[in-house]
Amino acid sequence: MSSIEEINLKTILPKNGPSIDEVKKYLEKYNDEKIIIKCGGSVLIDPNLFNLFIQDVVVIKNLGLTPIILHGGGKRINNKLSELNVESTFIKGLRVTDKNTIKVVEDVLIEFNKEIINTLRDQKCATKSITTKENNIILVKPEKEELGFVGIPSKINQNILNEIIEAKEVPVITPMGLDKNGQTYNVNADTAAGAIAKELKSRRLLLMTDIEGVMDSNNNLVTEITPEVAKKMIDDEVIKGGMIPKINTCIDAVNNGVRGVVIIDGRKPHSILFELFSDKGAGTLIRK
Repeated sequence: MSSIEEINLKTILPKNGPSIDEVKKYLEKYNDEKIIIKCGGSVLIDPNLFNLFIQDVVVIKNLGLTPIILHGGGKRINNKLSELNVESTFIKGLRVTDKNTIKVVEDVLIEFNKEIINTLRDQKCATKSITTKENNIILVKPEKEELGFVGIPSKINQNILNEIIEAKEVPVITPMGLDKNGQTYNVNADTAAGAIAKELKSRRLLLMTDIEGVMDSNNNLVTEITPEVAKKMIDDEVIKGGMIPKINTCIDAVNNGVRGVVIIDGRKPHSILFELFSDKGAGTLIRK
């Protein structure tokens, strides 16, 4: 990467993002580091937030970091299933996925993957699609029989991922995988992002959500916690519902080589930049 002095930060950074001084302060810390970004929630359906997300990815790539995107699609999937009058049920935050549902899930996710790819390319950002149909890197095994075609990652093909990264392309990954027989499985997006972050021993895993972060029993934002405290909050039912698999992913990632996982509020403009390049951050940091 070019030295900080050689980078014209004024032309790279958005005006309503972190200050140049803040970015300089943190730039060396993240030089050439892999940043896994799981985008989900409103970012995927609000055009303004989506464009800001794309802008942030382009900015961090131009600053010399290595962004790796894994996108969800829950709300889009729900909308499509509603259109088709297919009812969804969830068990502990995970969607029960039968044969009809898995086809819809795959179609929606691949279509959205193409949208992200095309939008990044419009910003002159080199990128590569990773789906169950193209460059698949996630091998899975069934999670539980009652969940149907829901899998958990058993292996990540790091070779394909590294080839894309070395070509200076941004990987854009769908949260799906194939089993040993080539059957497609839905994978919880947070779980998939965590598995990839562990495999790459990434510096940061950012989970974009529609909440401020982890809230305590008084509904106040917790800006930083350890895996032990997070586990106790689950046991005490302070953390519940769909947040449980998210927090378990965070705990597992931090205990397996990821330096820090952050649950960030994707509804805030430039939340990725503020998390990486400012003192205040943009959510809850989980680290040892």
